[in-house]
Amino acid sequence: MSAEERDVQGRIAELWVYPVKSCAGVPLQKAGLQASGLAWDRHWMVVDAQGEFLTQRSHPRMAWIRPEIGDRHLVLHYPGLAPLQVGLQDRGPLRQARVWSDQVQAWDMGTEAARWLGQALGTDCALVRFDPAAPRQTSGRWTGGERVPVHFADSYPLMVLSQAAIDDLNQRLQAGGHEAVDARRFRPNIVIAGLEAHDEDRVEALDVQGSGQGTGQEPGGLRLRMAKPCTRCPIPDIDPVTAVQGTAVGDAMRAYRQDERVDGAITFGMHAVPLGLAPGAELAVGQALAGDWHFA
Repeated sequence: MSAEERDVQGRIAELWVYPVKSCAGVPLQKAGLQASGLAWDRHWMVVDAQGEFLTQRSHPRMAWIRPEIGDRHLVLHYPGLAPLQVGLQDRGPLRQARVWSDQVQAWDMGTEAARWLGQALGTDCALVRFDPAAPRQTSGRWTGGERVPVHFADSYPLMVLSQAAIDDLNQRLQAGGHEAVDARRFRPNIVIAGLEAHDEDRVEALDVQGSGQGTGQEPGGLRLRMAKPCTRCPIPDIDPVTAVQGTAVGDAMRAYRQDERVDGAITFGMHAVPLGLAPGAELAVGQALAGDWHFA
């Protein structure tokens, strides 16, 4: 079956990685893809003195920490502070950290990083790096019992969102006298153009066309299997420019995005799992995607 005969067709409009969990995202034109998600995504995390992860939910100024991935360093930028450099391959003492209910082993990135983050966020905290020798796996509830690797992401390796879903929300916001928002509010890895709003909810998978690993339609082709609806916390209400939290985005979503699949929670976008990976797999802006309807 050709791509033109599929129920859904689109293309990758934006790619984002979030090297440090809950800090600003990095837009990319292409990114390596692994079983655990895009390369360097949620590879580092900020934790408090007890090892509990910190997010914008409690520390909205994390939106002002802007990561940059260089050839050899992770560089963190924050207004008024000199940039912090951390080697991409740096390892420190092992320590325990917690992501939601998962206790994980991580490398502590040292006192300089802790001091820098403390100045930025005004709290006692540290930077940790994921230790691949102590793998973390997703729940199998939404993947037919299969558990897949994930770093410090909340749940699954990828988050997929249609641009039309953002556009539809913006029409509702502007009708209520509020400003439009962009994809940064929702922290997707992949923004897809060409779909209808929330088509990502209604397909089982999206096959990647022209990925260099087949067309995505034959066995072994690269595909993105939709796993779990992405439930929404207060972070979409935090302005990524000002770090000020409002209520308009959450109020608008509550009016039409209560999802019976997750007991009426508000969802926006889909968590996804990559399948058919080959060495050197990549995603790139402009790649075509195609899928077929799937209704449970």
